Amino acid sequence: MKTDIHPNNYRTALFVDSSSGKQFLVGSTVATTEVGTYSDGKEYPMLTVEISSASHPFYTGKETTIDTAGRVDKFRKRQEAAKALKK
Repeated sequence: MKTDIHPNNYRTALFVDSSSGKQFLVGSTVATTEVGTYSDGKEYPMLTVEISSASHPFYTGKETTIDTAGRVDKFRKRQEAAKALKK
């Protein structure tokens, strides 16, 4: 196997779904300054994500709109502006 091809900052990180509150431990190289405590009582580097398999409609079977960045409202405003220009 080749040596020195893997990243040096690979470690277990805590990913937290902001929609459902579900926590996942995943091996990652994502840089973060936040630290969170998992259910095992240990602290891990933490990254908050907007959506995961715990809240995505495909996996949950529930149709919901999760829009923390306001993208749906921006899209609707652009649609209304386009309709107004047509008229």
